[in-house]
Amino acid sequence: MDKVVASAAAAVADIGDGASLAVGGFGLCGVPSVLIEALLIQGATDLSTVSNNCGVAGVGLGLLLAKRRIRRTTGSYVGENKEFERQFLGGELEVELIPQGTLAERLRAGGAGIPAFYTPAGVGSGVADGGLPVRYDGSGGIAEASPPKEVREFGGSQYVLERAIVCDFALVHAVCGDRHGNLVYEKSAANFNPLCAAAGRITIAQVEELVEPGEIDPMTVHTPGIFVQRVVHVTGIDKPVEKKTVRA
Repeated sequence: MDKVVASAAAAVADIGDGASLAVGGFGLCGVPSVLIEALLIQGATDLSTVSNNCGVAGVGLGLLLAKRRIRRTTGSYVGENKEFERQFLGGELEVELIPQGTLAERLRAGGAGIPAFYTPAGVGSGVADGGLPVRYDGSGGIAEASPPKEVREFGGSQYVLERAIVCDFALVHAVCGDRHGNLVYEKSAANFNPLCAAAGRITIAQVEELVEPGEIDPMTVHTPGIFVQRVVHVTGIDKPVEKKTVRA
């Protein structure tokens, strides 16, 4: 039951080329930065990532992106990463953009064993009708476009079918965890980390505070240990502020 591994390097050692990753975090909050840096050193490439955003220059998934380690990414927001823009428009990166709530529910469904669900989000747009650019050809044309999705009527309203997301691995950050893998997130870090943790076949958690089983109040657990396979204790992690605003 003790799921603690000695280092981040050991935790990500078996992530191979072509693996799919669900990566927690919201902006720069709650990003599993130590695990991402270990994966960068490990060298896995041709990765498919699922995350709310793809980091920024030099931070989070932006590290893997800059080294061309990511082949495809699924997310909701990509507006703070110029290298992302360059690779996407240059035909080097495949991108699936989906509504943020739909992304959250697709991850939740994957963790719950629900294969697909209907939602009104995206009906009447390229999300449902298809034609959104997935990959450009490097000359301004679209090399690959998103396919149309099934749309059905329920109670007089239209709904689009969205499929669940399950990834080979999940990388998440928690403020506290125990040796059994029970995790607690802090504030906005609880947005996507619990969803990603459930959607990974193998979930790896970096935790700021490692405690013994029984020390976490069961009522405060966000991710039960049944979803977590590996725990890494990390200290002294950098927590950058994406846009620092102060008084003049």
